[in-house]
Amino acid sequence: MENIINKWIEEDIGFGDITTEALIPNETLANAKLISKQEGIVAGAQIVKEIFESRGLMVAILKNDGEEVFKNETIIEIMGKAKDILFLERVALNILMRMSGIATNTREIIDKINNIAPNLKIAGTRKTAPGLAKFDNLAITIGGGDSHRFCLDDMVLIKDNHIAVLGSVSKAIQKAKETVSFTKKIEIEVENSKDAAIASKNGADIIMLDNMDPESIKETLEILNDFNLRENILIEISGGINSENIIEFAKTGVDIISIGSLTHSAKSLDIGLDISLEIS
Repeated sequence: MENIINKWIEEDIGFGDITTEALIPNETLANAKLISKQEGIVAGAQIVKEIFESRGLMVAILKNDGEEVFKNETIIEIMGKAKDILFLERVALNILMRMSGIATNTREIIDKINNIAPNLKIAGTRKTAPGLAKFDNLAITIGGGDSHRFCLDDMVLIKDNHIAVLGSVSKAIQKAKETVSFTKKIEIEVENSKDAAIASKNGADIIMLDNMDPESIKETLEILNDFNLRENILIEISGGINSENIIEFAKTGVDIISIGSLTHSAKSLDIGLDISLEIS
């Protein structure tokens, strides 16, 4: 993550911040505050602190990761050279705004279903942009969700294209069991009740019901229960689930709901940086 951040800073500054270099004397000291312009959940504060401290700036976190922030509240305060604050402003804000937006959305969804299914896990997906995955997944966990997979090496996840190449659900699971270490869980994506039953019989740890409507999900769970195939497996659902329709999906009795829109359609929390020459 540090390497990625350094690349972002290098990309943003280019050959130098010509505006700041032209206008701000090197010895000018300043006080800056990162202020939220709306209510939400803070995520990325610790990362932003380390970004500013890398240039020798003094940083105080007033709202920690996972804490609620209200409109016009200060999240972070920075003191030091004005030039260095301005050099890092945009990259720091981009990280804090995006991560806080993801954490806020995750927390809102969890709060919405908490009374209906308190043990249901809300997870992210790998539907994010290059370079953002670790930041996005960390933001989801700060918001109270589950990161799912950080990388492809976290677990086996057999998807429809894997099955298409191998020819069947059972063959894909058996191949994974023969090849992959026992320390890795095996999850498989299925689209109907029959394949869900086959996956359970063949020893999958997690079954993902992909793009099923709530009624089809309930029917699948009933079939698995009727044939004693529900025990010792986790059921995950994904596909087209969002804050508008999640209540109906939460009522189905599944264990995990993964939501791609947490990251691929993330809305940033509105945060600004105010700078002053008054050192407080």
